[in-house]
Amino acid sequence: MDDREHRDASGNPRGLSGSGSAGGGGLSARLVSLWPGPVLIYGPDRRLISASSAECPLTSSADTEPDILALVSIVQAHGTSCFGSVQIDTPNGFHVYDLAALPGDGATVLVLARAVTLNQGLRVALATGRQRYKDLVEISSDFAWETGIDGRLVFVSPRGALGYPAASLIGRSMADFVLDPEADFPFVTRSSVANVVIWMRRADGGRACVNVSARPVFDDDGQWGGARGICRDITCEQERDEQQERARQREQIFNHIVSTFRDEVIPANVLHVAAETMARGMGAVSCHIFRRAPSSLLPSAGGDAETDPVRILREAMIPGASFGVADEILARMMLERTATGARVYQEQIEGYDALASVCRYHKRINGAVVLFRDQSHDSWREDDRVLLADLADQIGVANEQIDAHENILRLSRTDSLTGLFNRRAFMEEMERRHNRLARDNLSAALLFADLDNFKKVNDVYGHAAGDAALLTVRDMLVGSTRPTDLVARLGGDEFAIWLEGATQKVAVDKAHLLMEMSARELVPLSGSPDFPLGLSVGIAVHLPGGVETLADLMVRADHAMYKVKHAGKGGYAVADQTLSAGPTMRRPRG
Repeated sequence: MDDREHRDASGNPRGLSGSGSAGGGGLSARLVSLWPGPVLIYGPDRRLISASSAECPLTSSADTEPDILALVSIVQAHGTSCFGSVQIDTPNGFHVYDLAALPGDGATVLVLARAVTLNQGLRVALATGRQRYKDLVEISSDFAWETGIDGRLVFVSPRGALGYPAASLIGRSMADFVLDPEADFPFVTRSSVANVVIWMRRADGGRACVNVSARPVFDDDGQWGGARGICRDITCEQERDEQQERARQREQIFNHIVSTFRDEVIPANVLHVAAETMARGMGAVSCHIFRRAPSSLLPSAGGDAETDPVRILREAMIPGASFGVADEILARMMLERTATGARVYQEQIEGYDALASVCRYHKRINGAVVLFRDQSHDSWREDDRVLLADLADQIGVANEQIDAHENILRLSRTDSLTGLFNRRAFMEEMERRHNRLARDNLSAALLFADLDNFKKVNDVYGHAAGDAALLTVRDMLVGSTRPTDLVARLGGDEFAIWLEGATQKVAVDKAHLLMEMSARELVPLSGSPDFPLGLSVGIAVHLPGGVETLADLMVRADHAMYKVKHAGKGGYAVADQTLSAGPTMRRPRG
């Protein structure tokens, strides 16, 4: 609708000339000309007779919009102005206008409109945004808060915090819930802070790790009035990070300890290195490592030591290595307690905080580790228990390797049938002892013993009977000597005895005893009465201060033994002190 269609010859809007209740045509004309928004003029029949802008969305709906026509009707009925608003929907969106309806000339009505679409949109957006943030705060696992000028809570998210209902927190200070009074306290901050980590107390007494971000609140005068912020419970994340860090530290200590004692190439030193490294690496004042003794060393009475954990730990453990101040007696007191079934056992004992674990290899107990820490030190933690259990497994492997190594050494130095020293081991030990004779000015005696008619036993009864005869000789020799003496099987039916510190009289008495034992124990094993099983013994005595070599001593003993053989067997002979002199033959006293 063109504005020119609604103006008279004077240029005034048509229908607004002359006087009227609106205050005169001049006033109405000036009002219309000065009004910044659309102007609508309705006739007595509520039909639009004039509009200031034909392009306005309001004009296109002026004849049909109920809200506008209702305002016109009120003005016509009561002769007073009234106000309202209207929303016009178009394909391009909606438009909102505030309306003022005034009486015009005669029965006409003047409607002044002001576009408020932008304001309305802002109000809607603001309301929507508020609702959005309200919903997010209420459903979030985080909790929002605000404190007043006194530092007490004036707002908390509806869901509450730390297990406390929101209502119970209002009016309280967050300082009541902070575990460390020296920690940063962002709840009364006067500057923006972010990601402050604080440990707080939950309603159930548990601990909660909270990440806090906050900013201060100022009034219109710039005066500080409190703070508001968000708290996020990161307890699970923090505990997971701490567990990962502890696991990393455990792995570092574990790798250091294991690599240290694995680098030790001498098996006998491995456990000593392990004991020291474990004590230092785990903050202990002492470490004791035990090994399981060979089965042959276990007490035979009472129970099955192979399957009874209590007896194994009480009776079958021998010291492997130790480091530090704690006594072995205390360590042994802990051993039996580790048989409770727990992988690691902890106990306060004699002023120490003790931690013990058994060592296993292929599920078989083969040792134990005991650590001692001063009670003034921090108590053992779960990380320490896990670390000790892992290290005990490695010690179990080391114990098994040491046992295997010692077994190889034992096999290389002992006769497989009798368990006596073999020739190689006997010679090594004899050389060491012979060298000591000159230094200590001591005497000693070497006896070579050879079985008489041994081949006849094998020929008549077989090799099993021959082995039994050799074992009988072994028992005779071991039973008639001291632990400080040496007994060896040199090979076949040849044996040797080193009598430490023995004089010629002691050696002769020993040989005579062997003759008596032979008559009693060997003769019944003979292959034939015509070929009695017995011993021929040659004796060579080293006198104090003598300079004879070991080789010469052995030659003298060997000559003496063969002298007996050639003289009819079944006796002993004492070699003269020089090789040129023949041995003195002795027959057992009848």
